[in-house]
Amino acid sequence: MKLYNTLSMKKEEFVPLCPGKVKMYVCGPTVYNYFHVGNARPLITFDVLRRYFEYRGFEVTLAQNFTDVDDKIINRANELGVTSVEIAEKYIAEYYTDARGLGVRDATIYPKATENIAEIIAMISELVEKGMAYQRENDVYYRTASFSDYGKLSKQPIEELLAGARVDVTEDKENAIDFALWKGAKPAEPSWDSPWGKGRPGWHIECSAMARRFLGDTIDIHCGGQDLIFPHHENEIAQSEGATGKTFARYWLHNGFINIDSNKMSKSLGNFFTVREAAQAYGYENIRMFMLMSHYRSPLNYSGEILVQAKNALQRIKTARENLSFISQNGAIAEKMSGEEEEFAKTLPQYRVNFCEAMDDDLNTADAIAVIFEMVRGINAVVADPKASKMFANEAMKMLDELTGVLGLLYARHDGDKMTQEGESADSDIEALIAQRQAAREEKDWAKADEIRNKLSQMGIVLEDTPQGVKWRRA
Repeated sequence: MKLYNTLSMKKEEFVPLCPGKVKMYVCGPTVYNYFHVGNARPLITFDVLRRYFEYRGFEVTLAQNFTDVDDKIINRANELGVTSVEIAEKYIAEYYTDARGLGVRDATIYPKATENIAEIIAMISELVEKGMAYQRENDVYYRTASFSDYGKLSKQPIEELLAGARVDVTEDKENAIDFALWKGAKPAEPSWDSPWGKGRPGWHIECSAMARRFLGDTIDIHCGGQDLIFPHHENEIAQSEGATGKTFARYWLHNGFINIDSNKMSKSLGNFFTVREAAQAYGYENIRMFMLMSHYRSPLNYSGEILVQAKNALQRIKTARENLSFISQNGAIAEKMSGEEEEFAKTLPQYRVNFCEAMDDDLNTADAIAVIFEMVRGINAVVADPKASKMFANEAMKMLDELTGVLGLLYARHDGDKMTQEGESADSDIEALIAQRQAAREEKDWAKADEIRNKLSQMGIVLEDTPQGVKWRRA
């Protein structure tokens, strides 16, 4: 498997530190609001990477942090007259709602900055002892001049990177690009005791300290959005490698931006849509499909039209899966497949090969989805025969579930859940109404049968009478 490493600026063969195991760190949200669609892209992208590693037999340990103490959280708490803890806990809970809605599996570990203060203070102390950090009153800053490799990830002139970056400007610093490791306490802010006085951690140090605590001095993969390359990830490297003298992360993966009118979607620009808003309009699964239909390093343009296209594309896969499930239950019982079925069934393993070739090429989900669509076309051609067999349906469904499962598509089916969008009826309720309609038809009570069909139609359920029985799907 080859992955594009931002550090080397080329695709590299992935070789884990420990055979059969992968240690990943994904930068999580600052929890002061619902996260937006742009924030969802790394969550979905690196969830797929994790799923694919596990599919290929790796044991994955994934840490994703919550920044639960930060200026934005404090400001939001002050605006609403509540504590920072209340704001952070509220939006951590909302994060889980949206992330799970998107089919993102829970991380192995969700470390919080406030629960790792001792580790943060210990790492800052190491840097101070080495002369790589210095104190100004109750603040502590990283001395970037002490780290000769500073800038090796971003590979651009530091002066250019400073413009618009999240860098604190203060006269107390030795160098404009030095950054805060510890911030002295201010009135009405959360704070902790430290060797430098009461205060709280800077933004960057938390990830270095928590990655070290839960994953070790050196990890396999560090992931995040392209906007984190500088200063956040650059500073993580300086802190971690300055403290340990070891390589911090061997592979750095960054996803491209999501744009609105050619501008990056961000809260600071005010041109963002929360995942919650987008899901209410288009559905969580369709947001995931939208993300995966392009290569993760390519920029994506967000629009309602494109979300509808993603929804229609995903529906094609869903319909094929529903047809197979229906035939599996109601199709012809045969000792062996027909000639056409057997011929296509023999090609199924090749779709797995083609799928893996796409995924091995820097997680190319766009090409992987193209493989699935090619397989769906072949499946649809075979099951168009009214005599399609249960045996074939089961074989084809197994492969379709396998490949879509790696991408986290059709996850409501894969996980065995009755996951429906808010306001949708459960499958059991729909099937009960269909059974009532069928009973009315057998009794030749056409008025009642039509009444039930109309009710189902109002619920967004489309019925199709076939030789094998009644099929249904959501419109």
